[in-house]
Amino acid sequence: MTLSRQDTSIGFPPELESFRQLILSLDDKQWAAPSRCSGWTVADVAAHVVGTMADVANGQLEGLGSPEVTEREVAERRGRSRQEIADELEGVTKVAKDMLAAFDETAWQQPSPGGYDGTLGQGVEALYYDTWLHADDIRAPLGQTSPRTGGLRAAVHHVAFEASKRGYGPVTLALEGIEAIPVGDGEGPLVGGDAVEFVLVGTGRKPGEPGAFGGVPNIYAD
Repeated sequence: MTLSRQDTSIGFPPELESFRQLILSLDDKQWAAPSRCSGWTVADVAAHVVGTMADVANGQLEGLGSPEVTEREVAERRGRSRQEIADELEGVTKVAKDMLAAFDETAWQQPSPGGYDGTLGQGVEALYYDTWLHADDIRAPLGQTSPRTGGLRAAVHHVAFEASKRGYGPVTLALEGIEAIPVGDGEGPLVGGDAVEFVLVGTGRKPGEPGAFGGVPNIYAD
């Protein structure tokens, strides 16, 4: 269920650049507007994404993604301008490119550092997913549609991986525009539908009908 090292290395840096361009495209009112993430403004979401990448670039991996670390990332950047946040992201993207180039296939399959329950490749994929999804968290309340980039593909793979930990499957995802993805033990029945909808339902951002996408759970539910 994990994207290949090559696909991730090629697709992730442009996704970060797309996020940077999104930040720079916003005006003051949009920057201060509520995002789809409860209690967070658009600026807060951007601070989290950039803060996460900065932590990775600086080797601060322990607790990454936890509420405490996430809040620190946002608090450290609260009050900074769009240009300052975009400039920081530009710098950490360069570091990310160098890091991705240094990983070989053996490293890609090793356990992810920082306590993430998965391989290094799955950990990087989680960052790729996070960038695309949080861009959508910014765009959706502003009435903008997110591009169906490789980040959406990473999001589908990541949600499928995390859902499988919660007993999802066996199914074979056959979502529009995404290659078939077996989930769970065996191939299971084909589950079709819209890829964005799958990600939104699987992350609790949108309620699904009972049994939607073969019963995909909210990967953030306790």
